[in-house]
Amino acid sequence: MAIKTIRDHLAENPVFSGFDGDTLDLVAGCGHNVHFEAGDQVLREGTDADAVILLRHGDVAIEVAAPQKDPLIVETLHEGDIVDWSWLVPPYRNMSDARALTDVRAISLDAGCIRGKCDDYPKLGYQMFKHWLPHLAGRIRAQRLQVLDLYGADAG
Repeated sequence: MAIKTIRDHLAENPVFSGFDGDTLDLVAGCGHNVHFEAGDQVLREGTDADAVILLRHGDVAIEVAAPQKDPLIVETLHEGDIVDWSWLVPPYRNMSDARALTDVRAISLDAGCIRGKCDDYPKLGYQMFKHWLPHLAGRIRAQRLQVLDLYGADAG
């Protein structure tokens, strides 16, 4: 059995599956494998959004701090999901906490490297827009429904 490369893992990710080989090669040059154990903090709100985390295995909770309560889980992510989008939006600070719920294996892409390559290779920037925007829109819809569930539970 051959060992999979970063490029191989990217090609299997739903967001990257439509990218051509040259574009996958550009992105793969920014990545490395990472591992988080259950309970590990994957991202912390307010810190530099310096990585794009693509889940290969495991589950991650997106959490929002609530005054005098435990953090609220607003979304649970699974294999194939991208953990956060803060790396796309200046000032590039994480907008939420993310915590591993299970053992997690992921690809970490250096956000500065990706942004730089998008600037240098407009085709990559367009591919990111074309393939990532539908994924992002689906996530926003799912989070809106989750927020409705949270508020609906408190309304009764």
